[in-house]
Parts: sequence; C-alpha cells; structure tokens
Amino acid sequence: MLKIKLHWQILIAMAVGTCLGLIFQNMYQGDPHGSIFSIITSLGTIFVRLLKMVIVPLIFTSIVSGVSGIGGGKSLGRMGMKTFFYYLTTSLFAILIGLSLTNIIQPGTGVNLAGTDTFNPENLQKPGSPADILIRMIPLNPFQAASSGDMLGIIFFAIFLGVGLTRIDEENSQRLKKIFSASFEVMMNLTQIIIKIAPLGVLGLITKAVATSGFTLFSAVGQYMLTIAGGLTIHLLVVLPLLFYFLTGINPKQHFSAMVSALATAFSTSSSNATLPVTMRCVEENAGVSNKVSSFVLPMGATVNMDGTALYECAGVLFIGQVLGIELSMANQLTIVITALLASIGAAGIPSAGLVMIFIVTQAVGFQDADVALIIGTMLAVDRPLDMMRTMVNIFSDSVGTTIIAHSEGEKLYQH
Repeated sequence: MLKIKLHWQILIAMAVGTCLGLIFQNMYQGDPHGSIFSIITSLGTIFVRLLKMVIVPLIFTSIVSGVSGIGGGKSLGRMGMKTFFYYLTTSLFAILIGLSLTNIIQPGTGVNLAGTDTFNPENLQKPGSPADILIRMIPLNPFQAASSGDMLGIIFFAIFLGVGLTRIDEENSQRLKKIFSASFEVMMNLTQIIIKIAPLGVLGLITKAVATSGFTLFSAVGQYMLTIAGGLTIHLLVVLPLLFYFLTGINPKQHFSAMVSALATAFSTSSSNATLPVTMRCVEENAGVSNKVSSFVLPMGATVNMDGTALYECAGVLFIGQVLGIELSMANQLTIVITALLASIGAAGIPSAGLVMIFIVTQAVGFQDADVALIIGTMLAVDRPLDMMRTMVNIFSDSVGTTIIAHSEGEKLYQH
C-alpha cells in the first residue's frame, strides 16, 4: 500500500470509507455509534488537528523567509514594484473568478449534512467596513494573535517582519534569514509528513460523512470540483493569455509552447518548488528571458504568487458556507478576498498546501473548526486533481509575469 502513489492511496481510502460508512449507517439506522466507529472516525479528527497544528508556524516562517528573501534597496526598486503589482493583480483576478462562479453555480446549496444544523450564524464575524478589516489585521500582540489563531494579524506581522529584515545591517539580516529559512524547511517537511497520512484521515472523515449523511455531500463535492476546475481553466486559458498579449504584443501560443515541460512537471508533482528549476529553464531557454529577471521574479513567484490557490480558497470557503446554509454578506466576502490573498502568499509550494491554508480563511470569516472539519475532509478526498490544476495555474502565472516584466525591461523575447 505504501508503494502506491498518494492520490491512489486517498482514492482507495475514500472507497473503503464509503463502504464502512454504509455498513455503520445500516447497522445503526442513521445514528452510528460504538467503539469501532469512534476509533475509525477519530482518525479524521486527528488528521485535521495535525493540519491545524502546523498552520501558524508554516505560514509565519513562509511569509517571513519569502518577503525577506526579496532583498532591499535595489531589489525592491523598479522591477520589484512591477513584480508585486503583477502578482497582486493576477491573484485578485483569480479570486474574483472563484467568487463569481461559486455565487452563480451555488454548488453547496441544498446539502443536508448531519451535524451542521447546530451552526449559529451569529458566530460569524461581521466587519462593519473595509476599514475595520484593515484595522483588525494589525495585532495588538503578535504572540496573542498566534496563540488565538488570529491569522490576519499573524500574516500582517510576518510581512512586516520580513520587510524589517531587509532594512537592517547585512550580518544580522543574513543570520536571521537563515534561521527563518531553516525553520520554514522544517515546517514544510512536517507538513509533507502529515499529508502522507492523509489516507487515514480521509478514511475516518468519509466514514463519518457517509454513516451520518449518506451520499448527500458527494454530489455537492462533484459540483464543487467542476466549479473550481472551471475557474482555474478560465484563468489559465483566458485571463493570463489576454494579459500576456496586451502587455507584450506576443501571441500567447508561443508562450504555451515554451512552457510545456514546466506545465507537465507542475501537473505531475503538484509542487511549485519542485517545478521551479524547470520553469527557470523554460523561460530562459525557450522564451529568451535573462537570468537577471528570471532569478528575481520566479523564486518570489513560487513563494508569493499563488493564483490557483487564491481562487481555490475563496471558492472553497463560499462552498462551505453554502453547505452550512449560511449566506455570506458582501462584508464577509470582502474578508474572504483579503484573507485568501494574504493566505495564498503564505501557502508553501508543496502538494495540498492550499487545503491546509483554507482553515485560515474559514477562521477569518468566523466558521468554527467543528463545523467545517468534516466538509474540508471530504474536499481533501477529491483534492489531488484540483491540486494538480492549481499548481499548473500558479506556475503559468509566474512564467507570464516573468516574460511581461522582461519585456518591460527592454528584453527581446522569442528571438530564436
């Protein structure tokens, strides 16, 4: 079993969990209980708790090391501003696509999921205005924000600290950067270990979902998959090519041809970090971008530019709200936009990192973990193909940004 690829392990666990859930449902007439049921479903609870355990240190070290690695002075000059503006723009486009499609299709509407009828809409945080959201982002005490799970405050402080590291003397800056970089590597390693036990978590979560609610959630998850896939396809095949054409005047087909091997690697590995060397080779050798531009823009993109992840998190949280029967107000959706944008910056370039980050967005809106854990667990069961598509979108957006910035710097592209 351990020799099988992870996504097959998850699918097998999903099938076994479905069978067990049907058995428990028939045995206990829709009210499953007993020690065996508790042991199996506790696997899902343990998995979700492990995921939540790594969220704060993972996102904190990721953002600090990413922002501080950009450098100060010259690196944060003209090219740095162009890069940040591009990444901000494309991420917002992706988020708006995700929000629009999920509001139109309503994939989670009409789902009768057992255990969600206790949800209290009054628990939702209701910011009075965009200014309130911005004020709430600034933590009075960063340590208290970390202990209480105030993710907006943690993200803001991490960005602020990363910028601060670029402004101190070189010796101290390098020493601290190495510490945060090493810490980030450790947290990525821990996250990968937790993801490897995902089949056990899926087994527990799917068993509970089927035993208590039948197949109701599965039909909704199928519509959710189509919604996410549709949004990612629109961003990959429409938004990014149009942006590329308008800003460079070059036929997007040329760029797709240049990036074939990088897109294939991204699709197969589901990791922006693992694909980075291939992406750099494609944009330099096939597109003609200089190493000066690619070595600055692409590593930063692998850290902070996650268009596919941002789209997925926004649509995912709206889907969860629909399953819970909660209509999120425009103020709540604005909170989702801001949090998803910031959380996508902190999403590590490893498989299924976006799913870990979705807890951040649900907490920012006000959803309680007990209400969303089962839904997110079911989303995890079908996450692998979506994760492969997300990574393709992330990588292609990075490459488009690199060529646009190289063109704006006067470089001649596709000369061969």
